[in-house]
Amino acid sequence: MDENGSRKERIPVSTYRLQLHRGFGFRNAQDLLPYLNQLGVTDCYTSPILKARPGSTHGYDIINHNVLNPELGTDTEYDDLSRSLKELKMGHLLDFVPNHMGNDSDNNPWWRDVLENGPSSPFAGFFDIDWRPLKPELKNKVLLPILGDQYGAVLERGELRLSFDDGAIVLLYGQQNLPLNPRQTPELLKSNLDDLQHRMNGDPDLREFLSIMTELSNLPTIMERDPSRIEERQREKEVARERLARLFNASAAIQQHIQECLKTINGQVGNPASFDALHRLLEAQAYRLAYWKTASHEINYRRFFDINQLAGLRMERPEVFEATHRRLIELIHSGNVTGLRLDHPDGLYDPATYFESLRTHAGPIYVVVEKILSAGESLRKAWPVAGTSGYDFLNLVSHLFLEPRNGPKMKAIYERFIGRAVDSQDEIYRSKKLIMSTSMASELNVLAYQLNQISETNRHWRDFTLDSLRDALREVVACFPVYRTYIRDAATSPTDELTVTKAIAYAKSMNPAMESSIFDFIRAMLVPKQAPDVTADDFQRHLEFAMKFQQYTAPVQAKGVEDTAFYRYNTLISVNEVGGDLSRFGISVSDFHQANLERQRDWPHALLATATHDTKHGEDSRMRLNVLSELPEEWDQAVFQWSEINHPRKTLVDGRAYPDPNDEYFLYQALLSIWPADAGSLEIEPLRSRLRDYYLKALREAKRFTSWIRPNEDYEKAAMDFLDKLLSSKETGGFLSLFEPFVRRIAADGMTNSLAQLVLKMASPGVPDFYQGTDLWDWSLVDPDNRRPVNFETRKHLLQEIEPLINPAKESDLPARRATLRQLLLQWEDGRIKLFLTMACLRYRRLHPDLFLNGAYTPLKITGELADHAIAFAREEGQEKLVVVVPRLIARFKLKTRLWESTRLQFPESWGTFAGQNLFTGEMVKASGSASDLSLSEILSTLPVAWIKGHE
Repeated sequence: MDENGSRKERIPVSTYRLQLHRGFGFRNAQDLLPYLNQLGVTDCYTSPILKARPGSTHGYDIINHNVLNPELGTDTEYDDLSRSLKELKMGHLLDFVPNHMGNDSDNNPWWRDVLENGPSSPFAGFFDIDWRPLKPELKNKVLLPILGDQYGAVLERGELRLSFDDGAIVLLYGQQNLPLNPRQTPELLKSNLDDLQHRMNGDPDLREFLSIMTELSNLPTIMERDPSRIEERQREKEVARERLARLFNASAAIQQHIQECLKTINGQVGNPASFDALHRLLEAQAYRLAYWKTASHEINYRRFFDINQLAGLRMERPEVFEATHRRLIELIHSGNVTGLRLDHPDGLYDPATYFESLRTHAGPIYVVVEKILSAGESLRKAWPVAGTSGYDFLNLVSHLFLEPRNGPKMKAIYERFIGRAVDSQDEIYRSKKLIMSTSMASELNVLAYQLNQISETNRHWRDFTLDSLRDALREVVACFPVYRTYIRDAATSPTDELTVTKAIAYAKSMNPAMESSIFDFIRAMLVPKQAPDVTADDFQRHLEFAMKFQQYTAPVQAKGVEDTAFYRYNTLISVNEVGGDLSRFGISVSDFHQANLERQRDWPHALLATATHDTKHGEDSRMRLNVLSELPEEWDQAVFQWSEINHPRKTLVDGRAYPDPNDEYFLYQALLSIWPADAGSLEIEPLRSRLRDYYLKALREAKRFTSWIRPNEDYEKAAMDFLDKLLSSKETGGFLSLFEPFVRRIAADGMTNSLAQLVLKMASPGVPDFYQGTDLWDWSLVDPDNRRPVNFETRKHLLQEIEPLINPAKESDLPARRATLRQLLLQWEDGRIKLFLTMACLRYRRLHPDLFLNGAYTPLKITGELADHAIAFAREEGQEKLVVVVPRLIARFKLKTRLWESTRLQFPESWGTFAGQNLFTGEMVKASGSASDLSLSEILSTLPVAWIKGHE
């Protein structure tokens, strides 16, 4: 609160992400707060906490926005967590999901109501459903692709069964419980009604039963639009349900009648005709059951990417915003939630308006967005947010540890290994087209149909056929250079216009045989203008098409690039990271400084991530693989030697050796990324299990020989057998006897990269974010591997052990301190050196928040023999100065003695003679000479990284 009692925006100084789920809830998080506080963390950052699908391990499949997830704990337990955070002066950064909900018919009351009542449901407009889709059989229905086989086969196997459930008749399929339109209950229960009347003649229970049937028959239909009649239907339905439930329990005759009716309509396996009545009933519902594979081409609700279980919300509607944000706003106004991380804003129809609405309702609050910035793209400055969730920094800092000059060599090695030339942009282009022809074909069809309707209204465009428009749209999306544009009115930004222009030009160049004018037409629709010859209604249709198009390009980019191309193009898989750019290989020191200066100017409080719950490689795995870029000749020799030795371990299928070279090359890098440098700590079976899960996921995501939709069992078995044989090859001269020395060759240099990455994240403009467990080494793979339980007890123990190293030391203690730090560095495998640096930097940030949140960023010049192999900068606020120095690209110099002797760090003349203290080692340093500089051999004599507080 400020001096007037108003709530102020709290800017985190650092964040630590916790994945909450049934096994790690509010109490566990509360118990961990003393550790996080001791570490120096200022804000606890959690995965979503609102009610999600039962058993959810991530919380993104939310089913009720206004209830805390009971699997995480009670409201009281959450209040206890919030109180503890406040007592420790820590904030709570919460991950929130505005784009979609879990469409669990058992647990999501909104979705269940839609399935029961169709377009007349009060929640029909909450979900992004096309009630008038291309397929006429789906008019006023929702396609439910939940069946494990073709509908007819599932029906006649008796897997779809009606059941009486607390006064209502429901449809059961496996563990799923689906509603039925209650108006059809009388039709279901009319079988043998004459017999029931004869047996119960004069019985008041019979009169009650018939009365209920009459009331249900007269309920408003699913086409009702009058809100008052819809409310009346809901009340009458609930009353009828309660009455029928009581009657079922009170009358044996009624109970028997209902059960006999259901038995009859449920059919008899082996008698296909006996399922006709059930089929007619199901066809009369507001949903159409379908084989899950049909979703690709016929689904008529927007999903999160291609996940059928996550239905898109129409957050642009004020009533949807209000209904989904009520509890969140309460949490913010109470001070329990102090910041938000917004998941997948690119899925929203109008992100800018959403951010503005959030600011209006929530008031001042720190907000970061999970926005993936493509090459050359910047976050929109007009958005009322603090920045991104950090993938841009993750890729920036990773590329700092890639040797740009060796990019062509690494690509040549890769192409020689797989036996063909590859182009990263062509791989992306083809991967996006594959996604649009398979898992996201339905959405493309809808866009094409919408565009065709527009073209028919103008004589200049009407000759474009539906097929030609669909083909051209597919090409434009495949050539789109970013996730999406953000057009929402006639005032199109120059950035968006340029993006569309680039995509159209690229599409034309890739399709010289296609009619050029069709691309010009599409461009006009994607950048709609209010021209004299365009009516207001036509402009609105054009704008609506453009905005729906924007919602489509983002998931295609994600699925086509990150979940397909990144598993196909394997020059160096550490480059294939969320938000990564396959056309780039390494950056210069000046590039890094320039990016930091721009962030300090535009987004000084953006998150800085190096690992998240969605990254494809652990932050330290990535840094180890980057070492290969420095040693192309050694990598070349090693990987071809391994392949030659391992060729007999492949499986021959139709004369081809599986896995193919591309997947083999991928596997060797994956092994390198997580293999323990200390062979004594190797536990082969847990490692084997993790690698098998990872390799299978990678093969299916690549969609070359197998996929999630059509698994190729022969190929997958061959790949798993190959992996198993690699991990069992312990013979002298075998694979592991050659592989493990190579791991040791690059592991220590990877460790140095990791420590440098850590220190850069801590001191660069922005807010450093730590994913759970990364306070020690992070040798993880893509989810679910990176969401395994974290052993916090080990971390607590190690933190207590190194705590004395954080405290200021007397000068007489410095030799012992330096000796201890050198020992930690020699024994780096146990992670204590990383934990020490993490705590030292976090503690200092917490003590000096203004320096890091508001301080200037000053690049410092390095001269001498290895000038390009180190990076240094200063953070300044008032008279306070902090100098950061880290090495880069030093793998080939590892055997050189007195490495940094001829390399010097220069300080600005305005500083005078610089003197300071290395906060890691306690050593005092002082510049010498008229140039006011320091030798890096003095700065980096104990540790490979330095954090120097300037003394006046």
